[in-house]
Amino acid sequence: MDELSESHPISGPNGRAAAPPAAEGVGLRISQRVHTIGNPRRIGTVRYVGAVEGYAGEWVGVDWDDGEGKHDGSLGGIRYFTARGERSGSFVRPKNLSTGISFLEGLHRRYRGNSTKEEEDEMYVFSTSRKHVSIQLVGKNKIQEKLNHFKELLGASVSYLGVSSTETSNEINAIVPNLEELDLTGNLLSRWQDIGTLCEALPSLKILNLTNNLMDCEIPKLPSLVSIRVLVLNNCGITWNQVEKFKESLPAIEELHLMANNLSMIGPTSSSYAQGFDTLRILNLEENCIKSWDEILKLSYLRSLEQLHLNRNRLKHISYPLDHQRPELLSDCDMQYTVIRPFENLQCLLLGSNEIDDLASIDSLNLFPRLMDIRLSENPIVDPSKGGLPRFVLIARLAKIKMLNGSEVASKTCVAMDSQTVFFYLHQKFIYCVQVSQRERKESEIRFAELKALHGIEYERPSSGIAGPQKMSSGLISVTLKCIGASMGEKQPLTKKLPPTTTVGKLKVLCESFFKLKDIRLRLYIQEEGSPLPLLLEDDMTAIVDLGVGTGTTVLVDEEG
Repeated sequence: MDELSESHPISGPNGRAAAPPAAEGVGLRISQRVHTIGNPRRIGTVRYVGAVEGYAGEWVGVDWDDGEGKHDGSLGGIRYFTARGERSGSFVRPKNLSTGISFLEGLHRRYRGNSTKEEEDEMYVFSTSRKHVSIQLVGKNKIQEKLNHFKELLGASVSYLGVSSTETSNEINAIVPNLEELDLTGNLLSRWQDIGTLCEALPSLKILNLTNNLMDCEIPKLPSLVSIRVLVLNNCGITWNQVEKFKESLPAIEELHLMANNLSMIGPTSSSYAQGFDTLRILNLEENCIKSWDEILKLSYLRSLEQLHLNRNRLKHISYPLDHQRPELLSDCDMQYTVIRPFENLQCLLLGSNEIDDLASIDSLNLFPRLMDIRLSENPIVDPSKGGLPRFVLIARLAKIKMLNGSEVASKTCVAMDSQTVFFYLHQKFIYCVQVSQRERKESEIRFAELKALHGIEYERPSSGIAGPQKMSSGLISVTLKCIGASMGEKQPLTKKLPPTTTVGKLKVLCESFFKLKDIRLRLYIQEEGSPLPLLLEDDMTAIVDLGVGTGTTVLVDEEG
């Protein structure tokens, strides 16, 4: 048998612990990274080397990265190792595992003849004009000839080749001295010493991608990586404490990507706030496990930070720390200080697919000094089906927004939604609502004035008298009605001018008349730009303007059931 599972018969008493492993017997060590022979994408970590009771010879217990094993490290009641998942571990014969190849061997293999289509797609260099230029090698006798041109390489990819070690710095530099971009995704690298050797050998290296390499917890003192501008450590098992340890080696870092590292805390070792990283512009913390906004506030004094990516975490609430401003010494000579504002240069904040569900979080975004690009998609607060805000209300509430959920917020967008209708909605809901506090009402009045000035809208304040309809300078709103019901037949869309106070129930009656629909119970939906699903107009007694219908809105006419 080449691989063991719980289904195989095992001799020996249940519950007895396995003997201590003898890793050196087969040339493998605990925590070593390996892949299966013939499949460098099937990667795992050695957790046990030794005998398995009831089977002859040496076995290797592997915890597989993809979770596709046979057990949790326990077999026949005997615990040999503890795997991450219930079925992520298995026992494999040593002959079926590879401990990897060196960096230069990887380069030779990737840029050789007889490559697969997948390898060919990844075989390129960057020309001096930064364009991808394919490399074609024919026959092994051409390798040395082509290697002579490796000195011209500016970028290379040796992803998923099983690279586990490096040659000496001098050997690497002699082959590829001018590399500026290097992709090492999905290899077997784990030692920071190897990363230091690579960077020392490649003085021009600006972009280094180590995604899907499980790095050691211990970080030795690294050489100063003065050229590195972009470092990608996605799914590398990195903690923030490790980030703190190697930050001094990255004096010119501009982008740091830490996706999918199971991070839940930002733990600066020297103070309450993350320090250093004076040149860092982009920090990517997507697909982690951060729940508390207090952890993110620890990043608020990264002075050059322009983009903060927090998609797919577990954040429920966000805020701006108005009371956290701090002085910073400008000059030792005359003791001059300047006040540093939190997130003072942050322009882009990506918060998609979190758990944000309160209006206070939305309104707090206005307090960030330079924030213009925001992603809020897939949060409860922006899901209309769960009582969240439609896009046009978000745009109206966010004063400085220029990009929302990846789409530009342009003047034409406001026109398409009918700005006057939006303002009417805001005026009714946020300014004259008796439930809001005096402070909230005052803030809404200020925002309302900003919107009027921005779009040049003349707006007549609704009368507080008893009789008479609310009056807007725009009067009627122009709405497109489109039949989509299966039994309605093919009907041309109609554009009609309606009073903003028309109720949903009244609009259903009008649709029956406009399209000559009989004996059909109607459902109406708003086809909203930027939303994957139409918004159901549920309450027959609610005015359509209160649900976001304005000039340019398309209302879909469907049938129940």
